[in-house]
Amino acid sequence: MNAALDLLAVVMVIVATVLIGAYGLRVSRTTSDFFVASRTVRPVWNASAISGEYLSAGTFLGLSGLVLLDGVRGFWFPIGYAAGYLLVLAFVAAPLRRSGAYTIPDFIEARLESPLARRVTSVAVLIIGWLYIVPQLHGAGITLDVVADVPPWVGGVVVAVLVAALVAAGGMRSITFVQGFQYWLKLTALLVPVVAIVFALRGAPTEIDPAVAFPAEAGPSGIDAYATGSLLLALLLGTMGLPHVLVRFYTSPDGASARRTTVLVVVMVSAFYAVSSAMGLLSRIAAPDLAHPGAADTVVLVLPSRIFPGLVGELLTALIVAGAFAAFLATSAGLVVALAGVVSQDVFGGTVRSFRVSALLCTAVPLVIALVTAPAGLAGLGSSVGAVFVFAASCLSPIVLLGVWWRRLTARGAVAGMVVGGGACALSLLVYTAVGGVGLAAPYLAEPAAWTIPLATVVTVVVSLTDRTGPPARTDRYLARLHVPERG
Repeated sequence: MNAALDLLAVVMVIVATVLIGAYGLRVSRTTSDFFVASRTVRPVWNASAISGEYLSAGTFLGLSGLVLLDGVRGFWFPIGYAAGYLLVLAFVAAPLRRSGAYTIPDFIEARLESPLARRVTSVAVLIIGWLYIVPQLHGAGITLDVVADVPPWVGGVVVAVLVAALVAAGGMRSITFVQGFQYWLKLTALLVPVVAIVFALRGAPTEIDPAVAFPAEAGPSGIDAYATGSLLLALLLGTMGLPHVLVRFYTSPDGASARRTTVLVVVMVSAFYAVSSAMGLLSRIAAPDLAHPGAADTVVLVLPSRIFPGLVGELLTALIVAGAFAAFLATSAGLVVALAGVVSQDVFGGTVRSFRVSALLCTAVPLVIALVTAPAGLAGLGSSVGAVFVFAASCLSPIVLLGVWWRRLTARGAVAGMVVGGGACALSLLVYTAVGGVGLAAPYLAEPAAWTIPLATVVTVVVSLTDRTGPPARTDRYLARLHVPERG
């Protein structure tokens, strides 16, 4: 590795991000620009921006490491991540756009006519967002530590400061341009090294025993039915509960555009996952010694220099470092935009000035958490990113889905479902982290989605059906607005 080249790559990404963000700032003038880019983002660019913010540190660094560690089992993650957008496409993309809301709490309050439901939703959104930003900051620290021997806290601080400045300055309009650019940078940053490594290894003599690189216990025969089912449920429904994913559909001009955007997102993220997974497979051949927790998250950064000693490997590593920083910046920016919209609307009155203050606050909290905690791995259900998906799927996804499709949902039912689902998920993961599970309960505590999501759904339905106040009087009119296609 060449520390100077790697740091130069980081600086170039930062400069490009600032310049693109400055262009977006020139056209960010109204409150609607800051919250939802005035609902004018077209499908191709919106899909690029969504893909840019969705492909986080857990994907860019962690997914290849996960395939290196777990073999075939690691492929469930990209499958679940990408397929989650099929559920978004089928069930919520167009209705959420037609709702006319700025944020998820906006939608919940309009649907249920309940300030309490809005406040509980806002708390859930903040928890999900902050927990998701933390691994992005950890990833930035890991990257600079590996390639330039820089203290881990430096990377997190650099990303946090830059994201806070960009979001506060230009809001959703500015960040949309930045994220669209960063998706294509991330794809290029992994695709070029993968193609180069494939050609380098093709036909080369190797002493790697296939049974060692691809052991049987890491293949289909080693899959646990409950763990796999719970994992897929968390990934599929977790996407539907991520605030920075859902808020992007409010930026589409109409419901049809939101659906087209989602189709493009499925294609774009699938292409990236294919490349990232390929890097993991190549790592199992060329770097099996890194197949242990901690080191696996660095394999993307280390592999090019192993295959190409000298300048070529250094240039490929610098390209990957640039892509990695783009991942940290894009996801963090998308999350801060979503959270700033919520805090601004709920606490400060929803002005441009309050949005900017909220952006600074929403960046400071996860930065403090990142500085006082250690990375827990960037991918996998037991990681910080995986925990966010489980929590979102248990707490927010059932309420969003029922809010769009079930007319008898009430405010009390929604609040009960969010509290019970989120509380059960958090308690389960905390107990497992503290004691490692207890006997037969261990797998259910480690991967709770298979029971916490149904629990939240059942509680929501039962409380709603027994709620004497019933749904709001204007429910049918509001649901018609969600489901009737726009004219023209």
